[in-house]
Amino acid sequence: MTPRVLVSVIDNDESVRESLPDLLREFGYDVEAFASAEAFLASDCLDETKCLILDMVMPGMSGPQLQQELILRRREMPIIFITAYADRQRLHLPLISRVQCLTKPFSDGDLSMAMHAALKDS
Repeated sequence: MTPRVLVSVIDNDESVRESLPDLLREFGYDVEAFASAEAFLASDCLDETKCLILDMVMPGMSGPQLQQELILRRREMPIIFITAYADRQRLHLPLISRVQCLTKPFSDGDLSMAMHAALKDS
């Protein structure tokens, strides 16, 4: 039996938190969704998460700020940033391996490829 992989989706947009987990479950992943970076950090999922799908711009802690917090806590994991603000924000992403960025709206195929790339060495 293939071990299950937990993917955590963090986005303040409720429609993303409802639709993206359904798609990821179709791909075969276990999924938890959070409305904020702070909620994710306070959850029991932090140690179990194998990949983050993370909005870049959110109230409170932003996606890149969460990435930095995870690095400080030595909890690095693959991250797929999702954003509606393509080029401007991508320029400010740290050049860290296993980080990808998708521009909203993205296709199911784009997400599937990003997931495979993010988890290929896990």
